[in-house]
Amino acid sequence: MAGHSKWANIKHRKGAQDAKRGQQFTKIAKEIIVSAKLGGGDMNTNPRLRAAIAKGRAGNMPKDNIEKAIKKGTGELEGVNYEEIMYEAYGSNGIAIIIEVLTDKKSRTIPELKNLLTKAGGSLAEAGSVSYLFDHLGVMLIEGENIVEDELLELVIESGADDYEKDDENIYVIKTQKENFHAALSALSPVFEEKGWKVISSELRYVPKNLIELDKDKEEKVLNLIDNLDAHDDIQNVYSNLDESSEEDTQE
Repeated sequence: MAGHSKWANIKHRKGAQDAKRGQQFTKIAKEIIVSAKLGGGDMNTNPRLRAAIAKGRAGNMPKDNIEKAIKKGTGELEGVNYEEIMYEAYGSNGIAIIIEVLTDKKSRTIPELKNLLTKAGGSLAEAGSVSYLFDHLGVMLIEGENIVEDELLELVIESGADDYEKDDENIYVIKTQKENFHAALSALSPVFEEKGWKVISSELRYVPKNLIELDKDKEEKVLNLIDNLDAHDDIQNVYSNLDESSEEDTQE
């Protein structure tokens, strides 16, 4: 791919999350609870639950934690009711940010979210003022030294996914429309496992249509905001149109 990679953001974010594994287990458990509550506790008939469990397993989440979260969602164990909310925001220098929240107390989350944004020179935005800058897609990152592109393309087409592109060496990005994501993931995952191709990440996410590159100091300020949002217990996912690949290149 020419120029900076928009997929570098996924890998940068994943590395930061892996460093806070205990907190990530809590966030994945919340997603499992909500998924089981909405669609039932059988992952064979609940695609969202299946994706959440796969994310937990990929992060080495203990099996007991996963099973308890499912039971809380189905009501077999006492649990908490979570509300799903998507917020749109601006960081400093006009960076667009989408924030996905799972909270049991909206009146607590909103002031804390506003405080984090304000301290970093950002603000909440009106609904629709930021989301049009993103596509809501299913995204799978896979890695393998023996990937044959013609074979991969055939599998992608058969699964109902839209397309794939090569990112870094041995890493490929598969994209789907959000409504096709779970079916494509279910079809492709066992095939990839059989071939020894590792699924690095698989999720519905907001993908920026274009990236904004800032100088080092301004970029660091926005990255600090994103990291602080990521660290909040009620915030599940944070997406931005900041070009983070220059940061990654500097670290390398």
